[in-house]
Amino acid sequence: MVSYYKTIENKVTEIEKCENGCWINCIAPTEDEINTLIKTLNIEPDFFRASLDEEESSHIDSEEGVTLIIIDIPVVEKIEKSLTYSTTPMGLMITEKNVLTVSLKDNPIISEFAEGVVKDIKTNFKTHFVLSFMLRMASKYQYYLKQIDKIYKHIESELRKSMRNKELMQLLEIEKSLVYFSSSLKSNEITLDKVARGRMIKLYDEDQDLLDDVLIEVKQAIEMSTVFLNILTGTMDAFSSIISNNLNDVMKVLASITLIFSIPTVVSGLYGMNVDNLPLDHYWWFPCIFAAIIMIIAFIILKKKDMI
Repeated sequence: MVSYYKTIENKVTEIEKCENGCWINCIAPTEDEINTLIKTLNIEPDFFRASLDEEESSHIDSEEGVTLIIIDIPVVEKIEKSLTYSTTPMGLMITEKNVLTVSLKDNPIISEFAEGVVKDIKTNFKTHFVLSFMLRMASKYQYYLKQIDKIYKHIESELRKSMRNKELMQLLEIEKSLVYFSSSLKSNEITLDKVARGRMIKLYDEDQDLLDDVLIEVKQAIEMSTVFLNILTGTMDAFSSIISNNLNDVMKVLASITLIFSIPTVVSGLYGMNVDNLPLDHYWWFPCIFAAIIMIIAFIILKKKDMI
């Protein structure tokens, strides 16, 4: 699907066809739509293939007057009753007169720009538009990281009450999401550093402050993801040790109980043998009392040694 937007009276408005200074949004475009844009805007076909490749890493490239910036943007999906956070590549193409965004699926950042949620956006100022998109991307990372932190705290409180596989699996999912975020943010930072050099994209004086804001936001997001990942790793190690200790305690108690209850078996086996002259072998109650006394003595000894 291909949509066209242009700033009209300081508001991003959807238009019917491509015009100079408009923003072209491509979400899972068909082959015909891609070929039309390639011919109309003189764009390299490889730029579209890179933008629609789920495994493409963040980078910047330029060819025949068209600059391609691949950035990893955060996405969240609801699977059953839980939220899964990950990243997906997205292409930003700067042509002579337009800006294109290319992605496999819709995302909140595109929706916010298309619906006019982001203010002071001018589609004809291409560099400013691209930097504004990157700033929104960095802010979205921070927003999702705060959500992840809240989910982590809730799961941690549940684990303190009762350690179940469900909560442990949720922690593993959070850890995986943080790894994705950290890796993607670092790749985006490298790409932004290349943009800051001004060789691939022409930077104007008024864009420099915006670029600095983007770099600051990305660095803050990297720091947040690193801190959260370290905390989560430490928590997982701590709970792993607790689970191991609990297992040892259970095995110790079971071994002690087995030892205590083996005493009646030994005593009954002894008095059950065909042997004469055993103490008080004519009194049926004596083996029971004798076994009970030994069990009580064993229990007291094990209790003192903190075995049960």
